[in-house]
Amino acid sequence: MRLTPYLLWSSRCAIYHLLPPSGYSNMAGLASHWSKSKSARLLISNGTRQLHILSKRHNVPEIVQNLAPAGLHVTCQNTRAFHPGITDDSFIFRQLLDYKSYTYTYLLADSTTNEAILIDPVIETVERDYRIIQELGLKLIAAVNTHVHADHVTGSGEMKRRVPSCKSMIAEVSKAKADLKLKAKDSIKFGQFELEVRSTPGHTNGCLSYVWHEKGMVFTGDALLIRGCGRTDFQEGSAAVLYDSVHTQIFSLPQHFKVFPAHDYTGQTMSTVGEEIKFNPRLRRSKSEFTDIMNNLKLPYPKQIDKALPANMVCGIYDDISTASSV
Repeated sequence: MRLTPYLLWSSRCAIYHLLPPSGYSNMAGLASHWSKSKSARLLISNGTRQLHILSKRHNVPEIVQNLAPAGLHVTCQNTRAFHPGITDDSFIFRQLLDYKSYTYTYLLADSTTNEAILIDPVIETVERDYRIIQELGLKLIAAVNTHVHADHVTGSGEMKRRVPSCKSMIAEVSKAKADLKLKAKDSIKFGQFELEVRSTPGHTNGCLSYVWHEKGMVFTGDALLIRGCGRTDFQEGSAAVLYDSVHTQIFSLPQHFKVFPAHDYTGQTMSTVGEEIKFNPRLRRSKSEFTDIMNNLKLPYPKQIDKALPANMVCGIYDDISTASSV
């Protein structure tokens, strides 16, 4: 039987949907779990990444027997979260990629109330995200930005046009247009859950990180990337301020907390606080060393900066840019 790859993003980007802690060493255990679960999926992995996903319409015993000699790992998953290390049915989680800017958009929802929020939507992928929200029967209550982006136009405004009850949110200090202006220690609530707002300036003066204490997650925007960090040479950025922000507001979290950044350019999807404390090549250094590195990067400006910055000051709605410029 020929298996069709289930590529959530694209063959260009590595898929790291890691599996639950253990697979099934024998067909009896696999068959038992498979028969009891109505919505379970079989994930086939080579130990590093998910290769295929099977549903109950497939001839599972035959497939598993054929895959065994190749050393592939098979496990059964029954979770609505469907992401590395997340096996919790109380919430819905999607990490969605914009290929052009390598921006991650995060969809979080309460499985009971279906209230949802979207973190860092991108204008080019609004239709995709809106379709997912509709398919899952979610009630989008907020489109939240981690900062005023310079490398893409936010999709917050366009999403609000599709979901009028959705509120746009961004840092108060950014002076960007939004329904709600956020500051440190605020909370973003959806259903039974809430995110703590932490101020993490340095990449820009208005950067925020969102901490989901109950689930051990932090959404760091560009303040902390996987083995990296955001640049500090424009938008009132400061290497010294960024160093302090990350060390006091993110590295102070429990080390098992999962780190979900706004971007990744190497195919990785998440890290942990502990990993970044230990392995981040810039931020594990002293403050003076970090500042020296950041002040000498000499990076070219983002290609979309002239378009993105003015658009993102008005929620990504170009009509508002034209109106503002004519006043």
